[in-house]
Amino acid sequence: MSGSTIGKNIVLTTWGESHGAALGVVVDGFPAGMDLNEKDIQTFLDRRKPGTSSATTSRKEDDLVEILSGVFEGKTTGTPISLMVKNTSQRSSDYNEIAKYYRPGHADFGFDRKYGFRDYRGGGRSSGRETIGRVAAGALCSKLLNEMGITVTAYTRSIGDVEIDPSNFDADLRLTTPTAMPDADADKRAMELIAKCREENDSVGGVIECRINGVPAGIGEPVFDKLDALLAGAVMSIGAVKAVEIGDGCLVSRYHGSDNNDSFESDGIHVYKNTNHSGGILGGMSDGSEIILRAYVKPTPSIFRTQNTVSKDGDNISINIKGRHDPVVVPRAVVVVESMCAYTLLDLMISNMSSKADSIKNFYKKD
Repeated sequence: MSGSTIGKNIVLTTWGESHGAALGVVVDGFPAGMDLNEKDIQTFLDRRKPGTSSATTSRKEDDLVEILSGVFEGKTTGTPISLMVKNTSQRSSDYNEIAKYYRPGHADFGFDRKYGFRDYRGGGRSSGRETIGRVAAGALCSKLLNEMGITVTAYTRSIGDVEIDPSNFDADLRLTTPTAMPDADADKRAMELIAKCREENDSVGGVIECRINGVPAGIGEPVFDKLDALLAGAVMSIGAVKAVEIGDGCLVSRYHGSDNNDSFESDGIHVYKNTNHSGGILGGMSDGSEIILRAYVKPTPSIFRTQNTVSKDGDNISINIKGRHDPVVVPRAVVVVESMCAYTLLDLMISNMSSKADSIKNFYKKD
């Protein structure tokens, strides 16, 4: 299977299936010399693991990470970093019936048509558990970015029609509320909505917002490797994401140029903007202001309602899906979005180091 690798300077390859022995990622090209241990990575993985609240699936997994290579005496060595998380709570029997039909909203049909064969246990490679590797790699990238004064902060902006109130924003709450919302009141109302969906054997979607601060201007390329294009591609590669927008996003189609343009000003030392409709990116490159991205996440497709579909033999049938499923995937996907943004940004920042001849000459100049 191709398509499991992403990146230019730091190359990620995720591997493993939902009900296989383990999942993980190989991170090739990560710089040497950064302090790293399992705890640095585990903190991120704990934010996406299942079974932590009534907003997630009842599947219980510790998702404990093991560093297999690329770290020696607590520091990255510059060689491939291999990270693994073992699966410990598989119930593959829950999925035996799935082998016979195509689940609505899932990748089953496309997978069969593409390969002629599929691992039907929990979706196999198309399962949300594939994101374990992304999050483990994102922990590395976020750590290095933080050491450069760059923060990547994702949180749940809305679940269904429940949206956070900016006046109640508390970034620390996103790490403690079951919805990953930075607004205690919105979290309470969202949990009531999720409970209602559970009672009705249904699910709900939502929006994840990511804010990146401290990025210098000029990161990204002006044509194909635009910062916004690569961020959108990385986030859209997350299974449940159906749309991505930067800054004011779709709203700009209603603006006039006089409304949409962000005016530049200078204090004699720094150039800055008074508004940020662009979401921190102009012409494919960062403009020095806050980068704002939103990911629109669909409702969990596995619901405990009778649905119509087609069997592998081509018969029209009705099904009732079994198993353990999230009533909403948004809270656990927050750290996945954060990880993919951190990775994409760091990869482009490394490319930017060679964009000026003087930068190369200064790096290699002899004393």
